[in-house]
Amino acid sequence: MEIEPLTATIGAEISGVDLASPLSDDEIAQIRRALLDWKVIFFRDQHELDRERHIAFGRSFGDLEVHPLTPSTQKEPEIFVLPSQGTHRAPDVWHSDVTWRPEPSLGSILRIVESPPLGGDTLWADMGAAYDMLDDSTRKEIDGLVGLHDFVRVFGAHLPPDEQAKMRERHPTVEHPVVRTHPETGRRTIYVNRAFTCGIKGLDDSESRPLLAELERTATIPDVQCRFRWRPGSVAFWDNRATQHCVSNDFLPHRRVMERVTVVGDRPY
Repeated sequence: MEIEPLTATIGAEISGVDLASPLSDDEIAQIRRALLDWKVIFFRDQHELDRERHIAFGRSFGDLEVHPLTPSTQKEPEIFVLPSQGTHRAPDVWHSDVTWRPEPSLGSILRIVESPPLGGDTLWADMGAAYDMLDDSTRKEIDGLVGLHDFVRVFGAHLPPDEQAKMRERHPTVEHPVVRTHPETGRRTIYVNRAFTCGIKGLDDSESRPLLAELERTATIPDVQCRFRWRPGSVAFWDNRATQHCVSNDFLPHRRVMERVTVVGDRPY
């Protein structure tokens, strides 16, 4: 197994491993260590990785969640399908996956199923490095603040109020620290995102909106980012506790289909 970093702090390609084959405990430990070190890791030429083996690889790192939008008729409920084509855009707002859950994910493992002829890169941001770039006064201001994360903000945005209320009964707004501590590395990271964070507890909109905008902008700084160009057989595995990501929709109107499994995490602190 060889690891080739993409930048000084985030992103690395791993070669010499076949994710479709059973992996040893030592191989799993090396991959987990690389994930902690580089926040997002990439594997090329994994052409034999089908849905069953994708799920098996994900389970090597913990239990897998089922997304509430996954059709009940889908044979593999752990697989979350992300299709984009025509005017239907891929998720191009910076975010960390499922922060609307009381216990958001440890990480996500994404494989490309249908590649567009060009474009469709994904970008990741190191939110620990982003935290380090804040000035001292901002760090003091946000220390101890609690962000509000809302499922409906994305998945129910275009629904009528009564339907939104029903969705919030199933998935109530949750609270997470604005700055979380990574449970394995101890790293302090910014833990608010444009997709799901709807406010800050105890602050009105006039106070919370500019502060959230300032923190959310840090993910867009090129110095904290890496960029990955997909091709058939590519797989990405990222740490949702340490990163945010977004997609470039420069492939539309062509078709791009991705499949994701998401490893269950714990409550942020």
